[in-house]
Amino acid sequence: MPAPIVAVTRSLPAPGVAPLLAAGFEVRHRDVDGPCPPDELHELVRGVDGVFALLSERIDEAFLDAAGPQLRVVANMAVGFDNVDVAACTARGVQVTNTPDVLTDATADLAWALILGAARRIPEADRLVRSGTWQGWRPMDLLGLTVAGKTLGILGMGKIGSAIARRATGFGMRIRYHNRTPSPEAAALGAELVDRATLFATSDVVVLAAPATPETHHVVDAAALATMRRSAILVNVARGTLVEESALVEALRAGTITAAGLDVYEFEPRLVDGLTACENTVLLPHLGSSTIEARAAMVELACGNITAVLGGRAPLTPVNDLTPRG
Repeated sequence: MPAPIVAVTRSLPAPGVAPLLAAGFEVRHRDVDGPCPPDELHELVRGVDGVFALLSERIDEAFLDAAGPQLRVVANMAVGFDNVDVAACTARGVQVTNTPDVLTDATADLAWALILGAARRIPEADRLVRSGTWQGWRPMDLLGLTVAGKTLGILGMGKIGSAIARRATGFGMRIRYHNRTPSPEAAALGAELVDRATLFATSDVVVLAAPATPETHHVVDAAALATMRRSAILVNVARGTLVEESALVEALRAGTITAAGLDVYEFEPRLVDGLTACENTVLLPHLGSSTIEARAAMVELACGNITAVLGGRAPLTPVNDLTPRG
């Protein structure tokens, strides 16, 4: 019986495709560090049994048509799966998996890097020193904001939101959150569940950690920004579509809010006009899970999901409710 075929859509961090080879699969690897164009992607997955996908690939009806009816699993190397048409996969009996939990700490750490970087104007300070124009200590130089003792508002109290909140306790912050359901872990931290309007209006730092859904699309728009404190900082480590980026640029220019720290963007990797000209921003290239340890764990988990499904076992971290086919 021929070995199952698994397509891998781009270059991977260590351990790479080694777990798939060790499991005895035939691996069709596009070993290129860049997004796979649709035509090339569809050719790559033609006739395969499993796909190791990244969030840069669109898994839609056209993809499923190209792959063929023998496709059994799409393992997405991310917590989010807004690049995957889950309903279409389910209708065709294709298991979808993701990689939750293993990147929680890395993403929470990065959220705090953005909070502190924006509050203390660290990118501006770094540019000043590198420019050669710094003339020594001055009492009014690049005054930032104190984070300790302030109010942190978290939109989305899942695993990542909870990890961000835990770190906030070390800064003595008051924690408020908005979530679809109350979080026992948040309650244990003394966090207060509030409505979204209250979260925006009363927080010194607002962190977005909610998934991309129709309900969260542009949850931060011009109207929401207008209700925030002028001293507020907005941080997004979720998905770019949660923020109406053009409205954010206007708010930053007008001083409606003080600063923003972004790791994700509405039209990623393209940025809206004017964003990079805003000095009161910290802008990162989607690095949320980008640590050696987290990325290795994500690769292992995605490979483990493929191995389980193609071996007739239940996936480790399923997205859709689908009985594995033996």
